[in-house]
Amino acid sequence: MSEPASISLGIAARYASALFDLAKEGGALKELESDATALAETLAASDDLRGVIASPVVSREDQGKVIAAIAARLGLSTLMSNTLALMAEKRRLFVLPQLVTQLADMIAKEKGEVTAEVTAARALTAAQTKKLAETLKARVGKTVKLKTTVDESLIGGLVVKLGSTMIDTSVKAKLAALQNAMKEVG
Repeated sequence: MSEPASISLGIAARYASALFDLAKEGGALKELESDATALAETLAASDDLRGVIASPVVSREDQGKVIAAIAARLGLSTLMSNTLALMAEKRRLFVLPQLVTQLADMIAKEKGEVTAEVTAARALTAAQTKKLAETLKARVGKTVKLKTTVDESLIGGLVVKLGSTMIDTSVKAKLAALQNAMKEVG
């Protein structure tokens, strides 16, 4: 990991830890979770926002105004709004994507949940999603939230990443394994 990336993760971890502890003490973990989700969705959807928080050219005041407007628009809690204002004042908004990820991980751990990243050849139906979540829950013993994406190049099957475990049942992987086996024979 590069040095600037590890510094960013360290800064984000400190803010996330403080924010999580304050929310937990105040019984506001549900609000924190909804705030983190709203921020994550907004960051994912807006190139302009990502540019503003990462740009050293944008002044502290302008970053503060932008983040305050977004906090008001999203209806973020006072705790999250104040934290974002502090981050803007200290020129730390560039770690916002890592902060949101860290918060989501901390909240999931507190709730006893794990997140599985699922890549499928086609969009999963509600029944398939439910069955997969139940199967993974039986395997790990915790509630599993699925984060699904579609990759048509898999041809068929799934790729499931759960923690450090990866299960690849895709047709693409099976064809690649068959191709490698054919190379060894010939």
